[in-house]
Amino acid sequence: MKQRLNYEGVAIAAPFTMPYQRYSIDTAHWWIAKALRGSLDAAGVAPTDIDGFSVASFTLAPDTAVGLTQHLGLCPRWLDNIPMGGASASVALRRAARAIQAGDANIVACVAGDTNQIDSFRNMLSSFSRFAMDASYPYGYGGPNANFALLTDCYMQTYGATREDFGRLCVAQRDNALRNPNALMKKPLTLDDYINARPIADPIALFDCVMPCAGSECFLVMSEEEAQRRQVPYATIGSAIERHNAHAEDDIQLRGGWTMDIDELYAMAECTPTDIDLLQTYDDYPVISMMQIEDLGFCAKGEAPEFVRSHDLTVNGDFPHNTSGGQLSAGQAGAAGGFIGMVEAIRQVTGTAGATQVKEASTALVSGFGMINYDRGVCSSASILKTGARA
Repeated sequence: MKQRLNYEGVAIAAPFTMPYQRYSIDTAHWWIAKALRGSLDAAGVAPTDIDGFSVASFTLAPDTAVGLTQHLGLCPRWLDNIPMGGASASVALRRAARAIQAGDANIVACVAGDTNQIDSFRNMLSSFSRFAMDASYPYGYGGPNANFALLTDCYMQTYGATREDFGRLCVAQRDNALRNPNALMKKPLTLDDYINARPIADPIALFDCVMPCAGSECFLVMSEEEAQRRQVPYATIGSAIERHNAHAEDDIQLRGGWTMDIDELYAMAECTPTDIDLLQTYDDYPVISMMQIEDLGFCAKGEAPEFVRSHDLTVNGDFPHNTSGGQLSAGQAGAAGGFIGMVEAIRQVTGTAGATQVKEASTALVSGFGMINYDRGVCSSASILKTGARA
C-alpha cells in the first residue's frame, strides 16, 4: 500500500476542557459553546476567524453540526459531523488537517461535548444502534456493561489476565486523576478497593465502569504559520489513522482496527513505540486499554497483563498512560470522552499540562475506540503528536 501524504505544516493548538459535571440541566449546545469559547480565547481567535467546524456529540439531536452554526453564529466554509464516539478525536483531527493542507479552511475548531441529564444515558442507549435494538435489547440484554463483561471474560480466559491486572490500570489512572483539578474522582483508589468493589456484570465491577457526566473538549487546527503568527504553543501531527468495521470475521473482539494500519502509523511519524513518551488510550473499560497497548505495538498480543505488571503507568512512571485520569477517573462526558486523551496529549507535548505534566514529553500517541454496535466497537483511530512550539 502506498504511504499517504504526511501532515506537514499543520498545527494543533488551544486545547480546552470545560470542567465536567455529574449531571447538568444545560443542553449539549451550551457545553459545546463553552468549550469553543475557551479555545478561541486561548488562541486569540474571533468566532468570525473560524472557517472550519467539526463536531462530535450524542445529545445534540435534533441538531447536528450544521444546526450549531446558526446557534453559535458561525459561517464556516468547511463543516464536519463526526458520529464516532470514542474514535472521534483522531478522526476529526486528520480530516481537519487535510482541510488545512488543501486550503479548504484556515482555522478549524474541533469540539466534542454532551450534556448528562437524569435520563440522558438511558435515552442514548435506547436509540444508539439498530443492531442492538433489533438483536439484543428485546431479550433484556443490559447494554455496554454486558457486552464488555463478555469481552473481558473472554480476554481473561484467552490470555490469563486477572482482575488485579485490570485493577493496576484503574489504580494508576486514579493516581493521575488526583493531579487533575477537573477530574470527577477525588478519592484515592487502592487495588483492594478495586478488587472488593460492587459487582456490575461478572467479571466487571464498579471501578471497571466509567461515570457518565456532562462536559466538553475543544482544540483548534491551523497551519504552523498561523500558530506562529498568533504566538500560541502548538503540536504537530506525526501521523493519523482511522479504520471501521475491522476484523468483522472475529467471533469476539480481542483486537481492533489499529492492527491494520500500525505500520503506516509509525512509518509516517518516523518513530517506533519506544519513541512514545506517553500513551492516551480510550478507556471506557480496562480491557479496551489492554487491547490498545497490544495492538499499538507496545507488546505482543496477549502480553498486556504482564506489561502492566512490569510498568509504572502514572505520570512519573516509565510508561505514562492516560495522564489526566482518563474516563475511568475523570469521567465520560459522552462524545467528549473521545477527545479527553487528545486534549491532554496536546497539553503534554506543548508543556502546558500543569500538575499532570510528563517531564520532557515531546511525542504522544492518542488512540480511540468507539460505537459499540451490538457486539463490538466498529470505529478505531490513532494519532501521534509531536512538539511544535512549547509554552
